[in-house]
Amino acid sequence: MATSERHAATLALAHALSAAERGLAVIPLSRSKLPALRSPHRDDPTPTVCHGECGRPGHGVYDATTDPSRIRQLFAAAPWATGYGIACGLAPHHLIGIDLDTKSPSDTSATLRELALRHLFTIEPTVVVVTPSGGRHLWLTGPPDVVVPNSASRLAPGIDVRGAGGYLVGPGSRTEHGVYSTVPGTTHLAPAACPRALLRLIAPATRACRPTAGGSPAQGHGLVQFVLAARIGQRNTRLFWAACRAYENGFGDSLAPELTDAAVRAGLSAREARATIASAARLTTGRPAGER
Repeated sequence: MATSERHAATLALAHALSAAERGLAVIPLSRSKLPALRSPHRDDPTPTVCHGECGRPGHGVYDATTDPSRIRQLFAAAPWATGYGIACGLAPHHLIGIDLDTKSPSDTSATLRELALRHLFTIEPTVVVVTPSGGRHLWLTGPPDVVVPNSASRLAPGIDVRGAGGYLVGPGSRTEHGVYSTVPGTTHLAPAACPRALLRLIAPATRACRPTAGGSPAQGHGLVQFVLAARIGQRNTRLFWAACRAYENGFGDSLAPELTDAAVRAGLSAREARATIASAARLTTGRPAGER
């Protein structure tokens, strides 16, 4: 192993041990940001469902631990690891990661502020990690009795959520694209509590998706306004997200004409808008838009 690689591996282990001292369960990661250890069941003749019960490493986030001796064992088994992942959803922090899109961090930050204003919540000072491409990870803690699922752009376009079963790349990790680092002044902060209003958005109660008769519910107005406010480069993404939320809540078909009109006013063609809404309908309901 080259000296630089050995140095990166040593630093990764040191950062992982430091995180574990704060109660954060960790696993080694490769430069690709994937778990460094491959599954011990990859050559099994039949698929095996195992979350580490076999006692061997290589089960991804299920290997995560705060035990220093176990962490050293994991990194010794993966000397090529140059980073570490922090498991979300585990005690004592029950960590939740809010991942702001690396492609347009200014836009996603503004979207998060818009959500905060609309739903009346404030995120207190917390750990913020900058990704090599300029995105940001906000660390929050959740209550032990609420399971927050992983999601991609469900909260808003370009904003992903890391919850139970997911992990965040830890600060100090070196990847193919650069190093993850903590925003100055947030390194020694404890993760802030996730506001209740935000928690309701990222861990919603299960609802049956039944089409409603007549006009769209009151929340449909907010989705329409969300599409109307789209700028160049956001229009199709915002429309798709809004349509998915409408169909998930059972009023997609009734809101579709208003969403189409809003998208056209924002700059899309009617044909593009209808195609995007149809895609959202197929994804969320398994049927084409308008079909009962």
